[in-house]
Amino acid sequence: MNQVQSMFERMMSVSLVLRIVIGIALGTLIAVASPATAGSVAILGSLFVRALQAVAPILVFVLVMSSIANQKKGQHTNIRPIVTLYLLGTLAAAFTAVALSFLSPVTLSLVTEGASATPPEGIGEVLNTLLFRIVQNPFEALLDGNFIGILAWAVGLGVVLQHASDTTKDTLRDLSDAVSSIVRFVIQLAPFGIFGLVANTLASTGFSALAGYAHLLAILVGCMLIIALGVNPLIVFLKTRQNPYPLVLRCIRESGVTAFFTRSSAANIPVNMQLCKNLKLHEDTYSVSIPLGATINMGGAAITITVMTLAAVNTLGIQVDIATTLILSVVAAVSACGASGVAGGSLLLIPLACSLFGIPNEVAMQVVAVGFIIGVIQDSVETALNSSTDVVFTATACIAAEQSGSTVVSGQKAQA
Repeated sequence: MNQVQSMFERMMSVSLVLRIVIGIALGTLIAVASPATAGSVAILGSLFVRALQAVAPILVFVLVMSSIANQKKGQHTNIRPIVTLYLLGTLAAAFTAVALSFLSPVTLSLVTEGASATPPEGIGEVLNTLLFRIVQNPFEALLDGNFIGILAWAVGLGVVLQHASDTTKDTLRDLSDAVSSIVRFVIQLAPFGIFGLVANTLASTGFSALAGYAHLLAILVGCMLIIALGVNPLIVFLKTRQNPYPLVLRCIRESGVTAFFTRSSAANIPVNMQLCKNLKLHEDTYSVSIPLGATINMGGAAITITVMTLAAVNTLGIQVDIATTLILSVVAAVSACGASGVAGGSLLLIPLACSLFGIPNEVAMQVVAVGFIIGVIQDSVETALNSSTDVVFTATACIAAEQSGSTVVSGQKAQA
């Protein structure tokens, strides 16, 4: 028993990224050497997908409710324009993802046998479905996996509980931490699930599936590079009328590179706080905006949710119009604001966006599993974009406030 425990601890000490790479390599090897064996290990992938399906609704509900309930009020900071930039950047990321997905549609190799999607006939049906999903009983929403209803109840309860006692808020925070710990445990099992998924997928569909994954990864990373090096600098320039690239490139270098390897916006908060201090921003501002940004400034997550959802839509042959994709962009941006701070957290919100198109959770969770397969690169780039943008927009708002003579920033100008 002690030997098994010691072996498990040694295995857990290896980085998750390396274990996922090993899982992909072993799954590929099994699929090539023994397709029959690959079919027998498919249960590992099925169990992993089912575990994700079980934990995702609770995670969204508790995390968003706790985050909103614990937001502090009454602090004299320059937060409002920063939050506006956060939301604008996240929405712009979702729009960019839609545009690139239409220019280069992605399809995936998914097991869709027995899964019946009910595509909407138009924008009216989408809005009608959206409204009725919002007002569903919260317990039914959790049982049915109705992520839109879950998100609506989480936001509503979070706003009301802002007036609750500190004890209640601490309890919510502890509950959020507990659920996040369970999610971390499930994600630690990702290498085993991915091993089974890769082995079964390659054995049944061949290596053509890898081409689909490469195409998907190219679209995701391409969108994130466009946001980091094109859209964000444009927003900074429009706000400050200064050359944005010294600031943007410094934030990518000093924040993005670290976040790329930690793969956690929450873990990168101390790095961002120090960078803001080096930029001579006002402490009362960045001490609030940086932790807040790690929660709601999720442009990379919005890209992941949008691209992966449209990949599922294309795979099932569902036709969508422009108006519906605009709603998808808004839903992706809003749900991205509730993305978990753990690695791969944005992937667990994909079913919420998929539900707009009548895609069953069984198919949506397969898309989530595909996200974990490419997550070695996707999640690292996503986190780098999210975390570096926190500092970019905080510094942008502070520079703009100084230019207008605001007293919220320090007397020294933030030098990029």
